[in-house]
Amino acid sequence: MRSTDEPEGFDGEASNTSMISGASSPYQPTTEPVHARNVLGGIRCDVEYLKSYFGILKVVEVVLSLIGFICIETIMMCSPCGGVYFFEFVSCSAFVVTGVLLLIFSLNLHTKVPHVNWSLTDLVNTAASTFFFFLSSLVLSCINHNTGAEIAAVIFGFLVTGVYGINTFLAVRRWRLGNGCQGAAQTSEYIRARTASRGEMEARPELA
Repeated sequence: MRSTDEPEGFDGEASNTSMISGASSPYQPTTEPVHARNVLGGIRCDVEYLKSYFGILKVVEVVLSLIGFICIETIMMCSPCGGVYFFEFVSCSAFVVTGVLLLIFSLNLHTKVPHVNWSLTDLVNTAASTFFFFLSSLVLSCINHNTGAEIAAVIFGFLVTGVYGINTFLAVRRWRLGNGCQGAAQTSEYIRARTASRGEMEARPELA
C-alpha cells in the first residue's frame, strides 16, 4: 500500500512544482496578438485620385513644369541671366515639390502620416507655385533675347501658372469645406457633452 501511494504523492508534488516554476518564470506565454509593423504595407496606386480634378491638375503641372525647365536649360548664352536663372529655379522647384506630392497622394502615403494637414500643404504649394511662376514668367518675358527657347519657356510658364491658379482655387475651396466640417463636428460634440452633463445634473438634484 505504501509503495502504491508514494508514486501518487510524487506525481502530485511534481505537478505542483511545475505549476509553481511556471508561474514564477518570467517567460510566460501570452495570448496577445503580435502585429507585424510593415511600414510599406497598404501602398497601392489610387487610380481614383489620378482620375480626379486634383490628380489631373497635378499631372499637368508636373509635365508643364518639366517642359519649361527643359526649355530654359537649352539656353546656352544669356546676358543678363537673372530672368533665366530665376525661371530655372522656379520651374525646377515646382517640378520636384509637385512631383513628390503627386506620388504621396497617388500612393496613399499621406494616410501614413495623419497628423499632417495635407490639404493645407497642397494649398500652400499651389499658391506659392502660382505666384512664383507668374513672377518668373513675367520677368523672363521682359528680360530676354527673343530666342525660341526663351519664348517657349515664357509660354509654358504662363500656361502652368493658369493650371496652378485653378488648382489653388479648388484647394482653397476644399480646405474651407474641411475646416467647416471639422468645426461642425466639434460644435456637435460640445453640444452633446453639455446635454449629457445637464441630464446628469437633472437626474441627481442633490448635487445642485
